[in-house]
Amino acid sequence: MSALALFNRVLDRLEETLIAILMAAATLLIFVAVVHRYMAGFAIPGLQDWLLSLNLSWAQELCIYMFVWMAKFGAAYGVRTGIHVGVDVLVNRLAPEKQKPVILFGLLAGALFTGTVAVMGANFVWHVAHTVQTSPDLEVPMWWVYLAIPLGSSLMCYRFLQVAWRFNRDGQLPHHDPGAVEGLDEPMEIAPGADNIHPVPQMGGAK
Repeated sequence: MSALALFNRVLDRLEETLIAILMAAATLLIFVAVVHRYMAGFAIPGLQDWLLSLNLSWAQELCIYMFVWMAKFGAAYGVRTGIHVGVDVLVNRLAPEKQKPVILFGLLAGALFTGTVAVMGANFVWHVAHTVQTSPDLEVPMWWVYLAIPLGSSLMCYRFLQVAWRFNRDGQLPHHDPGAVEGLDEPMEIAPGADNIHPVPQMGGAK
């Protein structure tokens, strides 16, 4: 395995792990905040006072920030796996020899755009980092939150270039079938001697 292939493999795992952790953490935090707000409305001696003493006003803000990070890295994941919505009506009407340069142009345009956003985002984060701006509830430096813009956009730019390189090399684009279920496309194993034409009737059925 080459160094680039190993790098891409590690990057894929980190990307997927980060998205999964952010999604699980945000879901759990929202659930806890909703239960806390609901249970605090019951006049249960001791329990209500304890719940009201817990300050979870920061939960909503943290969830918003986690969804921002999840969206930026999820967009890069979408480029890699081909799950973004694309309008290819005009491209499909072109002759096969003319489709490739148009698709490459689209991929490189996406890389240019996300690369520009990454550079501008990094410049913005640099300036915010030299201020005392903090978030309202968590009171963390806002440049931590805004860091998702240059990092996510840089990764997305890399994914566009990665897809463009592979498409130029072998003509294959990542494709995602929204109706596909993992495991269903695998052939079913049939035991030796089994009669798959006349299956055994289910229990309780007609005999």
